[in-house]
Amino acid sequence: MTDNRKDPIPFEVFASFKRIETGNPIISLPPPLWAAATHAIIVDGTVHYIWCKRDLGVRWLIMHATAPMSDLTDITQDTRNPVLEPAAAGFDDTAVEYPFPFLNPADGKYYMYYRGKGKTTPEQTGLLVSDGDLGEWRRVQLTPVIPADTEHERHGASHPSVAVVGDTIHIVYTAKATASFGEGLTMCHATAATSDPASVTKNPANPVFTGSGEAWDSQSVRETELFKDSEYFHILYGGFDGEVWRIGHVRTRDFQTFEPNPYNPIFTPSDDPDAFDCDGVLTGQVLEIGDTYVMLYAGKKGQEWQTGLATIQED
Repeated sequence: MTDNRKDPIPFEVFASFKRIETGNPIISLPPPLWAAATHAIIVDGTVHYIWCKRDLGVRWLIMHATAPMSDLTDITQDTRNPVLEPAAAGFDDTAVEYPFPFLNPADGKYYMYYRGKGKTTPEQTGLLVSDGDLGEWRRVQLTPVIPADTEHERHGASHPSVAVVGDTIHIVYTAKATASFGEGLTMCHATAATSDPASVTKNPANPVFTGSGEAWDSQSVRETELFKDSEYFHILYGGFDGEVWRIGHVRTRDFQTFEPNPYNPIFTPSDDPDAFDCDGVLTGQVLEIGDTYVMLYAGKKGQEWQTGLATIQED
């Protein structure tokens, strides 16, 4: 996502998100099912939600829904759901999840990097393409475009997010060094040319970000989300202290040095013990809606994750 406003977005903006007063979670399923890993793209006044359903066990499916920009909670589910299922064989024959859709200016098509998991392979990143119907996607290739082929990616190279700048696609993704959900997770960076989104080059400095050095994100960093303004790449990410996932924010110009938001963590679990997001928050994707911003996120209660929405609300 790229914001073309002239001035950089201040730290305070990213620390200003508040849960919508009614309507959360905006996409959910009855426990023990999950409705999470949701990302969105806006096309001609319509918000397209690409979200994920976790069935019993670890099987993930990719779903599609829409809402008008005027009411992001007025959601209509695609009757063709699921729009993508695990492959019959290959690196993603168990789960397809964490889709990040974007428009490629080079060919006018929509692409989507996504997390694929195989029965005998680690989490890796695949690539889908759509000719314009965001309920129809096909695999660009049957092998991962970001393979788990380094020591810090022993168990995964997935959970992608994208910002297109000129003819370059910038990708941040989660590297998973251990099998644990909360250990050995770091942020990596890669690029691809818009002329060839499947040919991804990893940053040789990976992992480029392992945490701010503070206690709240000291154990792991995961599910990193890009947002580009006129000067900075802004990254919202999940930070883990060994018990709770919270959302933090850093900014960078070059993916070498990162400046943490002084208000970190910028978004934390609800204080309401009955709320769907009382036990953890992740996956903070920022979208520009008119002259303001909204944030999609995943909220946890018990073992289940569902999709919530936060907006910038004036006091």
